[in-house]
Amino acid sequence: MFPVSEDRSIVKQPEAPAPRRTFQVADISETRKASRCSTCSMQRVCMPSGLSSDEYERLDAIICSTRTVRRSETLYRSGDAFQSVYVVRSGCFKTIVMHRDGNEQVTGFHLAGDALGLDGVSSDHHGCDAIALEDSVVCIIPFDLLELLCREVKTIQHHVHRLMSSEIVRESNLMMLLGTMTAEQRVAAFLLNISTRMKARGYSPAQFLLRMTREEIGSYLGLKLETVSRMFSKLQKAGVVDARGKEVRILDQAGLERV
Repeated sequence: MFPVSEDRSIVKQPEAPAPRRTFQVADISETRKASRCSTCSMQRVCMPSGLSSDEYERLDAIICSTRTVRRSETLYRSGDAFQSVYVVRSGCFKTIVMHRDGNEQVTGFHLAGDALGLDGVSSDHHGCDAIALEDSVVCIIPFDLLELLCREVKTIQHHVHRLMSSEIVRESNLMMLLGTMTAEQRVAAFLLNISTRMKARGYSPAQFLLRMTREEIGSYLGLKLETVSRMFSKLQKAGVVDARGKEVRILDQAGLERV
């Protein structure tokens, strides 16, 4: 029962102060062990090198879970409240913005090891949609806990700054690609970019599968579908690539770089 004063009015018990959310290393349950950075095959791609076992443990503690996103499903939409950063553990995503006329503009392709969601830092809301191009898995990192960890581990703070900087560089490179390159150069640059990213992940830089369609590539490069298909055919006739559907082989790296 509530205590009652002499005038019979109810006296409220003082509310317990809300627990302060601080970073602590917690035991990781069996359901979370799969999301550990310390044992992930993408560790060398998405995490800074040289972290100690204690620092990995602290990082593992803030990853709340993983999430499976099926092909064509949306991880987040433009306008959604920004709460977490996502790291692609497996699979591939595209990010898009929608024009007023309803047309879709692809703004990026994100492979395993890439971070997603940093677009929400500036306004506390996401500015694009992130859609899975195949069945994918992401690690979920609450941004408020990541900020706390950054204050304590400077290596991770520097890595987060590098991720944000890379987003700026990526957008600048896209603007240059759209503004100064021919259609053939755009397609060549796109294939070289995928090749470099595949190599960084330990895969063959000369033979890989494109998870995106030619139409999606065209949207990203500012080209029509027919133009993208024609440029692939042109590069194939020149003997620099062999493209069969989504499977691509780079036959002449130097020749592709000279385009």
